[in-house]
Order: sequence, then structure tokens, then C-alpha cells
Amino acid sequence: MAERIEAVTIDLWDTMIADQTDEPKREARGLRGKTDEHRHLIHRALVRHGAIPPDVVAAAYDVTGAVFKKVWHDHHVTWTMAERLKVLLAGLGRELPGDEFDGLVMRLETMELDVPPDAVPGIADALAALHESYKLCVVSDALVTPGRVLRELLGHYGLDRFFSAFVFSDEVGCSKPDPRMFHLAAERLGVDLGAMVHVGDREDTDIKGAHAVGMKAVLFTAVRRTDESTTGADAVCRRAADLPEVVDRLAGAQAARARLC
Repeated sequence: MAERIEAVTIDLWDTMIADQTDEPKREARGLRGKTDEHRHLIHRALVRHGAIPPDVVAAAYDVTGAVFKKVWHDHHVTWTMAERLKVLLAGLGRELPGDEFDGLVMRLETMELDVPPDAVPGIADALAALHESYKLCVVSDALVTPGRVLRELLGHYGLDRFFSAFVFSDEVGCSKPDPRMFHLAAERLGVDLGAMVHVGDREDTDIKGAHAVGMKAVLFTAVRRTDESTTGADAVCRRAADLPEVVDRLAGAQAARARLC
């Protein structure tokens, strides 16, 4: 028998927060882009302890980033910023004193809060409406910014108050579509996976990941539309304002099937 939909899990990047919308704001303020600022901060930390060309640091940063993406994509693991920095330093044959290393990691991890990227238009109202009928949980990969800082970012827009639980990949030790991400959300909400809907913008991680554990899935395309034409999602949502109705339709269809069983 089909279960009644009781909970919704929601991706963060390009579902609630529009990735890279901070870059034009940084440029307008005369700030470096985040990637360039990362390279600059790492070079500045290293050069205190010995000369090293900035282009060598930049190359090491880019290689480390490529390896990180490979591990994330193929093995569903997101290294923490500390782990990434250790790999970068090892590649350069360099070290930093413990306090300087920790301070640099903290600075890199919190940069997203300096000039916050925009909330997706209409998402606050959508979450408020969903919150009236369903338990909500964030299920999101943390590729650069860790979960503890992403909670602050959600709080900056007043979005954190709608959620009963949070599942971030850096805290779990794996990333979507690893089933553990969704199982942990179900455990924290106290809801069976079959009674849950996941909302996200990526087919491989959000839609296939949710389907693999028996959840329903909504592809959200207000920001990122890459997977819209080939998705296997149960529904597609193109505007945040439509999200409560889309989830309610899925819940209604689920309830109708349950009555027929």
C-alpha cells in the first residue's frame, strides 16, 4: 500500500540559494571572485614562510579542485576544506603552522557569508506553505562551504526556521546520491522513505538518488534547467511559487493510489 506523503527534503544550491549570484555583487564592490580570492589567501599564507610564485599556488589549487570533483562525482564523497587544503599543501611540499592552517580553513569556509548569494525568488513563501503540511529537511552537498556555515546562510534569509532537520554531506561523510544521505533525513524526521518527496535541481544526484531509496522526486528548474528535457522525475517545478502545489499534487496522487490498494 502506498504511504501518505508526510515530509519533503530539499536541496540547497540552485533550489533555495542561487549559486554564483554573489559573483556580480563581489565584482561591483571591487572584490576578487571567490576562486581568485581563495588562491590569493592561500598564496598569502604560504609566502609568509617562504617564496612561492602565485601561479604555482593557482595551479595547485586547480589540480586539487579537479581531483575533488572527481572524488565527489565518482565516489560520492565531499572532502572538507581542511582535507582539500592538506592535499594542496602536500602537492606543493609545504606546511603551515597549526593555528595558521586552522585560520585559513575558517576564512575559506566562511567566505560565502561575506557577500551572500541570493535566495531563489519566492522560496521563502513556498517553504512557509510547505511547512504547514509537511515536515521539512535540507539534504544538500557541501562542496566548499560546510554545513555549519550553510545553516547561517539559510538563517540570513530566514529560511532555516522552516526545517526540522539538516543533512549536509560534509557532516555525513558522503554525498548525494549515496543512500545514506536520504536514510539519515528519514531517520531525523521520523518518517519512512516511501512517505517522502525530495526536491532538487540535478538528475544524477537529486532525482536518481531519491528514486533509488523509494522516495518521490521533483526536479526544480527555476535556476538550473540542464536536466529538464531528460528527467525521470515524478514532477518538474519551474518556479518556487509553484512548489507547494506540485508537492500537493504528488501527495494527492499518492493518497489516491493508497485508497485503491
